[in-house]
Amino acid sequence: MNQRILQTAGNEPLFPMLIGGEAVVASGSFAVSNPATGEIVGYAPDAGAEELDAAVAAAAQAFAGWSTTDDATRAAACHAIADTIEAHAEELAHLITLEQGKPLAGIGSRFEVQGAVGWSRYTAGLSLVTEVLASGEGGTVEKVRKPLGVVGSITPWNWPLLIAVWHILPAIRSGCTVVSKPSPFTPLSTLRLVALMNEVLPPGVVNIVTGDDSATRLGALMSAHSGIRKIVFTGSTPTGQSIMRSAADTLKRLTLELGGNDAGIVLPDVDPAAIAEGLFWGAFINAGQTCAALKRLYVHADVYDAVCEALTAYVAKVSIGNGLDDGVMLGPISNKMQFDKVVALVESTKAKGRVLIGGEPGEGLFYPPTLIADLANGDPLVDQEQFGPVLPIIKYTDIDAVIAAANANPAGLGGSVWSGDPQKARAIASRLECGTVWINQHGMIRPDAPFGGTKMSGLGVEFAQDGLHEYTDLQIVIS
Repeated sequence: MNQRILQTAGNEPLFPMLIGGEAVVASGSFAVSNPATGEIVGYAPDAGAEELDAAVAAAAQAFAGWSTTDDATRAAACHAIADTIEAHAEELAHLITLEQGKPLAGIGSRFEVQGAVGWSRYTAGLSLVTEVLASGEGGTVEKVRKPLGVVGSITPWNWPLLIAVWHILPAIRSGCTVVSKPSPFTPLSTLRLVALMNEVLPPGVVNIVTGDDSATRLGALMSAHSGIRKIVFTGSTPTGQSIMRSAADTLKRLTLELGGNDAGIVLPDVDPAAIAEGLFWGAFINAGQTCAALKRLYVHADVYDAVCEALTAYVAKVSIGNGLDDGVMLGPISNKMQFDKVVALVESTKAKGRVLIGGEPGEGLFYPPTLIADLANGDPLVDQEQFGPVLPIIKYTDIDAVIAAANANPAGLGGSVWSGDPQKARAIASRLECGTVWINQHGMIRPDAPFGGTKMSGLGVEFAQDGLHEYTDLQIVIS
């Protein structure tokens, strides 16, 4: 198999859908392009309501058996998934780079695949334990967690394999079954992932449907489908709101990890050179295409110029290019829709701010890492989530005012405080309105820490025991 171009003859899908353990190819297909080159790297099946209905029916049929399996069987299945992902790591990493654009090396596709392995193994170690609330002469009261049923997983294009694992593994670990729908920009790695899962799982436990969303709008069909008990979605806030509306008639359970506009606050006691690398990767990981990336940087006036200089010097050393080439640190923006948004936000801001580095589009979908200083709340690049390789920098002098500025945004996913005094940083962190706060780092999520947003950044949490419980109904047994 050619690692650079995987296109099949004609428009035949590179990988089929898996429904009830069987390969299914829809009547149509759609092209998947490499954002670094514009070349078509493969085709994916273009499914509609019929295929979705079949996938939901297969998942419902499998749920009857999977939900009654013992804890050890489900744990072993999660370990087996981790093993098969690891065994196919290089193949999966190349698929991610081809369809999403991130580099193979560094914090790129191989990093994403290894994250999927680690999350699978950690999730295998979780379990649903019956809790005894009362026991004695008055009787026994127990709190039991029961799997919900069929889960619909709708994943985005920025971390296609890893987020699919975040959705699917806790679902099957809890005893649920799954219908997965990846983004039409990056379906290939998820199609291959589900095929590998089906090698170690009973038929119908994990199913996948793909579509280009232009006509059938599979995501909308899923969120309204009467056979799906829960939707887990990672993506934009407007799409999350649409899912909530369409899920209302069936009272689906929802876990929504939505947009973020994470603020970082730099205190005057930092060493600018020491924090430059952490600030850069906090903001520019995956070319800024990460929900919990650092997207607004507030820097105290005492160190403002020095931080700007240190960040600019670091950015100047960063290489961008085709993710399959050696030495590349950042790839392109993943699709034209997002590229156009980033360009428009930067252009709207140039007259107000000072471009320290970058600021001009490259060829195709490449955009250089860009720093724009001297901005303020109210500027579009500060108020709106850019989701690309651009960081606005804002000067402040008063700590209460900057906390208010950081909180003056409808998003509330993550935030960070950078200081030489951890206790001072912790006190400020406690005042930030967001689901996760990091001290002297940003965006480093982990499988043993629940993750989710406040305000308009979502509902519910993922990861750890709390995330596992999101796939269950609570039942109280009194005897």
